[in-house]
Amino acid sequence: HFAIGDIPGFVHLYAGEEAIGVGVIGELGDADYIASTHRGHGHAIAKGCDVKLMMAELFARRTGLCKGKGGSMHIADLDKGMLGANGIVGGGIPLVVGVGLSAKVRGTEQVGVVFLGDGATNEGTFAESVNLAAVWKAPTIFVIENNFYAESTGTSHGLSGVDPYMRAAGYGIPGVQVDGTDYFAVRAATREALARARAGEGPSILECRAGRFYGHFEGDTQTYRAPGEIDDLKANH
Repeated sequence: HFAIGDIPGFVHLYAGEEAIGVGVIGELGDADYIASTHRGHGHAIAKGCDVKLMMAELFARRTGLCKGKGGSMHIADLDKGMLGANGIVGGGIPLVVGVGLSAKVRGTEQVGVVFLGDGATNEGTFAESVNLAAVWKAPTIFVIENNFYAESTGTSHGLSGVDPYMRAAGYGIPGVQVDGTDYFAVRAATREALARARAGEGPSILECRAGRFYGHFEGDTQTYRAPGEIDDLKANH
């Protein structure tokens, strides 16, 4: 449908990274909130959004979750705790700090979880949001979905020195790295971060490493990827 123009805009598939969204969100409660990325379909499904309404949104139908005005990159369903996918890299990160602060002020056990790509860790919103969450001990979890590319730029060309999770040390909070294709490892790490957040101990950073099976977007020629890279990912997933 996208290839023939039935779906307007861009479509960024989540294939290859599903264990992250399902593993993290599987530990959350209905009252917890998430914010997502331009690659947010998997997160929306895992949080319980109606798949038919989500697809209607992709097709820009009035019956969609956002009345057809959000499209593929801005899916939201506040009733399900899905604050929205976001076409702005790093745009969703500050939202969950607000969730965490609100929960702390109101005395609830709610937690805000944001999904972001490795490239988003270079955005100012990441540094500012993690810093404030740490200062306020806001119950938040920053889930870095490291698929090794910021669009077409490999992490070795865009991240200096350390893996993204190691940046947590600069804010005095825990940072953990797991295999993002290992559903059980993702759940276990999330469970630990959630327990910490609900106990009033503040935020955590969780880096999940998992390559994407397709291009950055549908139609991406992927000339930046090595021959056989995708086949290797699928064979060892």
